[in-house]
Amino acid sequence: MMRPATHFDPHAEANPGGGFHPERLERISALLRADCDGGAIPGAVLLIARDGRLAFREAFGFADREARRPMRRDSIFRIASMTKPVTAVAALTLMEQGSLQLADPVARYLPEFENAQVGVETTALDGRRQLTAEPCRRPMTVHDLLRHTAGFTYGQFGDSLVQRAYRAAGLVDDRQTNQEFVGKLARLPLAFQPGTTFEYGMSTDVLGRIVEVASGMGLDRFFEERITRPLGMTDTGFRIAPDQRHRLAEPRQHAGGRDSPPVMPFDPARTVHWFSAGGGLLSTAADYARFAQLLLDEGELDGVRLLARKTVNLMLQNHLPAGLQYGPHTEELGISAPLPQLGQGYGLGTGVRMHAGLSPVPGSVGDWYWGGALGPYFWVDPAERLLVVFMLQELDVKVRTRYRSVMRSLVYQALL
Repeated sequence: MMRPATHFDPHAEANPGGGFHPERLERISALLRADCDGGAIPGAVLLIARDGRLAFREAFGFADREARRPMRRDSIFRIASMTKPVTAVAALTLMEQGSLQLADPVARYLPEFENAQVGVETTALDGRRQLTAEPCRRPMTVHDLLRHTAGFTYGQFGDSLVQRAYRAAGLVDDRQTNQEFVGKLARLPLAFQPGTTFEYGMSTDVLGRIVEVASGMGLDRFFEERITRPLGMTDTGFRIAPDQRHRLAEPRQHAGGRDSPPVMPFDPARTVHWFSAGGGLLSTAADYARFAQLLLDEGELDGVRLLARKTVNLMLQNHLPAGLQYGPHTEELGISAPLPQLGQGYGLGTGVRMHAGLSPVPGSVGDWYWGGALGPYFWVDPAERLLVVFMLQELDVKVRTRYRSVMRSLVYQALL
């Protein structure tokens, strides 16, 4: 067991110390500078820490290429699905106080799902696709929500009839509340029988509403009071203050020579109503590094304990059972896909590496990671006492997924 860091300051002066080869770290800087200068990506912030000490923290390129606004080390990013591990921690804090249990049916907290049904798509003789409903063979649970086996999907990333129904219902709407979101979703069929299939989808957004119901407070307030404020994550939340908008990183608007709409609506000037537990947070590299260090230090950071050691261990183990099926878009998660052929699984809110030798990128058995649909990515390698936060805003999926592999290769080659 590693000794917890007594103090972690991601704003300190970076010092490779005994953990990295300085000349090899410069390879990372040279590549990111060249790629930003050449327009491969608009800009990025990379933070690396080892043994609880900051080894590298640099900003590259532009926070807004069109406006020629330089990237800053404290630039604020929409972290998209990197919100999911934070929501998992929120739910686990409630588990520790007895307010919810992972085996509980979702309907215990959200009775709207009491009679949930599964949509079964068939093709008629005339070629028309049609959707019929069948009852759930077992109730979906809080555990299912955390590991994406509840039967939900995302409407943005496919064209099944269930996904078409998601889009028609307007599930991605920044004007709705979490309660209104759940009301819409509960009227729609599930894409899969609960417990049968890993399908990356809106499960975590449903979990966010359960956090609200179980705690009696809005998700934004719960995050602030129970997670971000205790950890000193002063730039993390669902809103950005008007006087801080100059720090907001923006994706290119013409990636690949064409417009690529973001997967989540966002207007920094609009009042926030939907606190999306699956993708709504904004944060900085330094703030998210403190969150990652909390988990690396098994639930305690700088004298603040949010979770027990055994709870963190539970969170960061694989929770996908043998014989599970995988949704058709799982492979699109790239190096993060929790597929057996990659030696990977999925814990409670993060991917986890289970076996050596199967993933195409460097790492260690037991490392855990996740990324967001706008480009940010992080991973933590307990065996190397290492955490990395790579902040990027990029709408082209091929570009952002490539840089996750690139960062893995470059960081590990710099280790002593």
